[in-house]
Amino acid sequence: MASARTTRRRLGASVATVLAVTVGAGILASPAAVAVPVAAAQAGATAAVTGVNLPLDAEIVSTGDTGYLTSRKDDAGNAVLEWHKYADGSVLPINTGTVGHGSNSDIVVTSDGGSTVYLRDMTEGGTLSASFDLEAEFKPGAKLVGVVGANLFVRVPTGNQDYHELWQLTPVDGLAKKTLRSGGPYGLDFKVIASTSDVMLVLSSNRVFPSSATRKTEYWMTRRNVNPDSAVKEGSSAYTAPWTHASTGAYSADYESWVEYRSGVPTLRVEGQYVHRTYTMDSSMSGAVIAGITWDTLLYGVPGKAAAAGETPSPLYARNVKSSTAEPYKLLEHFSSVAQAPDGGLLVRGATADADGLFRIWPGDDGRPTATLVADTGRVMDIRVTGSQVPTAVSLEKPGTTVPMEWTLSRANATVDVTLTHTATGKKLTKRLSQPVSDSRFAFVWDGVLDGISAPNGAYTWQITATPTDGGGPATASGSFTVSRQANPHDFNDNGSADVLARDASGVLWRDDLFDWPSGGQVTTAERTKVGTGWQIYNQIEAAGNLAGVPAGDVVARDTSGILWMYLGKGDGTFATRVKVGSGWQIYNKITGGSDLNGDKRPDLLATDTSGVLWLYKGTGSSSAPFATRVKVGSGWQIYNQITAVGNIAGSTAGDLVARDASGVLWLYQGKGDGTFATRVKVGSGWNRFSHLVGAGDLTGDGRPDLIGYGRDGTFVYRSTGSTTAPFSRQTTTLYAGEGTKFNNIA
Repeated sequence: MASARTTRRRLGASVATVLAVTVGAGILASPAAVAVPVAAAQAGATAAVTGVNLPLDAEIVSTGDTGYLTSRKDDAGNAVLEWHKYADGSVLPINTGTVGHGSNSDIVVTSDGGSTVYLRDMTEGGTLSASFDLEAEFKPGAKLVGVVGANLFVRVPTGNQDYHELWQLTPVDGLAKKTLRSGGPYGLDFKVIASTSDVMLVLSSNRVFPSSATRKTEYWMTRRNVNPDSAVKEGSSAYTAPWTHASTGAYSADYESWVEYRSGVPTLRVEGQYVHRTYTMDSSMSGAVIAGITWDTLLYGVPGKAAAAGETPSPLYARNVKSSTAEPYKLLEHFSSVAQAPDGGLLVRGATADADGLFRIWPGDDGRPTATLVADTGRVMDIRVTGSQVPTAVSLEKPGTTVPMEWTLSRANATVDVTLTHTATGKKLTKRLSQPVSDSRFAFVWDGVLDGISAPNGAYTWQITATPTDGGGPATASGSFTVSRQANPHDFNDNGSADVLARDASGVLWRDDLFDWPSGGQVTTAERTKVGTGWQIYNQIEAAGNLAGVPAGDVVARDTSGILWMYLGKGDGTFATRVKVGSGWQIYNKITGGSDLNGDKRPDLLATDTSGVLWLYKGTGSSSAPFATRVKVGSGWQIYNQITAVGNIAGSTAGDLVARDASGVLWLYQGKGDGTFATRVKVGSGWNRFSHLVGAGDLTGDGRPDLIGYGRDGTFVYRSTGSTTAPFSRQTTTLYAGEGTKFNNIA
């Protein structure tokens, strides 16, 4: 590396990249001209921003110690160059030329888009004011390829094919001092890409002849002195991949960097004493430029995309070059032009999530670059959703499960409306999140309830709408997730929670949807829905579980003529048109179903005839013939006035059965898994207080099925314990509170 260096805290000086539509042709480098104390420039550049003080379409061209140069278009589409003073915020028009060039100093350098270049010293009392016709000073075809303070670097054709030389033109007492800076007789092309006050980086190309029959072009990055009285070269040269006139670079005390094009793809190259990095960009970074280097951080991005209609803003990225694994991060949401101050700081025209304007880039206390607003355009920034954390699969099986969701916005001053929609039913939940949980992160914790009941299983969509509180258009984002639970044989609307059916004296069938788990020690009801009328034609209605393969539970009902009918659940709390199962069922005085008694994972049906024989109807899974031929289980069951299939409450391999005798004693028959039962075990007495005992599936969220007792003196839930000797523990419930005589059939 060279002996002449800036201080370590200096940002790497780099190209001033300005949109061509703003400043016209000739996007040039802007190296420093004069070294100044860091504190002086920083004090001016970080002056307080008051009100709108930068035109919306202004782009930064160059900056010095006392002010900065911008370019914009007037109403007629003409370029307007203006010098903005740091001291008082005043704006001075620049009436020479139409194209501005970065000088990295208080020297304003402009051109007419052709060969005439104008220089003017903007400091108080400055006397330099000069113009040069480059073609007159050199020869036709001379072209400006770099500016360092008041030093102009010109590519001059030699007249020998397409070879050129690099010359330096320096104003001295109103005259042009011209110095050959090529370091060799010829070259194909030159471009000054970065500098400090005394050292510049020059990209060059030349033609070589490996053999008499072939020739090729080689590309170089060389480090050269700015002082016209010093030696041409300062330090070594580096071979590069092809570069173009859009290529940019940066130079600091420890690193030098430039853009080259490997196989047509923009590649960022960083060289230092112990660092040799190459970053190959993908197609989204086509046109990437290097904005600068600060400490160990490379600044780069694609300028101007935010100004193009329909394109996504391109951020200004920062990346630590000392680490081989460091990922880039955003410093600005987007940027469009860059200029360097004499102290090495950058001025960038761009935007954060909160502000649009001109930003000063300078290292923070930790060495990472920070962006401070210098001049504001007053534009209200659009808000964006920059991230979401919503699970794609949600299980609500476990009691008390909640679903955390989080979204990150580009800024925090917004209100957020969240809408969850169940795809199958169209039911929605909308919640307003008015305050972020931290920074610009907005969180919502869903309790698994939708439209007042346990949320149904299946596909969901989510959508958020973020509305800025300071104006501007809203931003939206959306996604999807699925909800699932284990099947519940007593679930008719596919939300995992048990539903209980009850018929009143007028023949109306009602469905009470219970919540998935107790609240305050009670099993609570969520919603009561009318299923339909005309159910008085049946003398027994039973929830039979999933008989025909659809997720929801089904119902069987026997009419007064002895015909058994099946109602297939549709999964939305309603039932399909009834299907005849068979006739002759009047021989049975008790029917119960909904429990798997033989371990084949299909619900079965039990019935006792008037002689006391218990019969098993195995489930087939068919909607047209849901039960196999009956099998005799045993006799003597006439001693019971109610039998209830309750599922596996005692831990055996299959469903169990409870039976109540005429004296009110309840007995447990533990299923063996083959359709038969073990010797009965006494549960307890006093069960004749209930007119109906219903095996209702898992009501308490512990994975075991439970029992409901309904009667004149109240309704209770009997939570299964898993014990064969004490299988139930009683809990209160809001189900049918005060309605102990209203219903004549509970299922």
